[in-house]
Amino acid sequence: MAVGTPEKVIDALVASPVGKLTVICNDAGLPDKGVGKLIAAGKVKKLYASHIGLNRIAGEKMTAREMEVELIPQGTLAEQIRAGGAGLGGVLTKTGVGTLVQEGKQTVVVNGETFLLEAPLKADVSLLKASRSDVFGNLAYDKTTKNFNIVMATAASKVVAEVDEVLETEDFLVETALTPSILVDHVVRA
Repeated sequence: MAVGTPEKVIDALVASPVGKLTVICNDAGLPDKGVGKLIAAGKVKKLYASHIGLNRIAGEKMTAREMEVELIPQGTLAEQIRAGGAGLGGVLTKTGVGTLVQEGKQTVVVNGETFLLEAPLKADVSLLKASRSDVFGNLAYDKTTKNFNIVMATAASKVVAEVDEVLETEDFLVETALTPSILVDHVVRA
């Protein structure tokens, strides 16, 4: 929960006058962790996520219609983000065919099988959490922080990366970088 979230950047957003955000992330965090802090502060108007179940405030705001929530299966969400970053027109998936999820969505038949066309997802700003960076902004991640950070870096107009450690170039193994510096606009030390 909230793994890979740039907590210091989120804290700065909570303290800022910014609001009415549309957030794309794997989960709603917890009320005091991750994007859950933005939700608790009333700064999120729409949330795209795989699940919100561990953040009761997110559930309450969704039920009260104070925040729009679009729940998306995790694999579909990752592919929609990837499609946004790759400039694709969408993703075909069988997940949701024949259910309420299908309502209002275009279907495509391929080799006799029906798929839903899910739109690509892009962001104005992507907030990432990386373990290490070099001085140029090449990013390396540890463990499950890789899950969405890597793909989200490709699907945003501007990328802000909060990193635990900034290494001098000679100390950073560029081949361990999973997000190249060309995608990163700003690096913030945690």
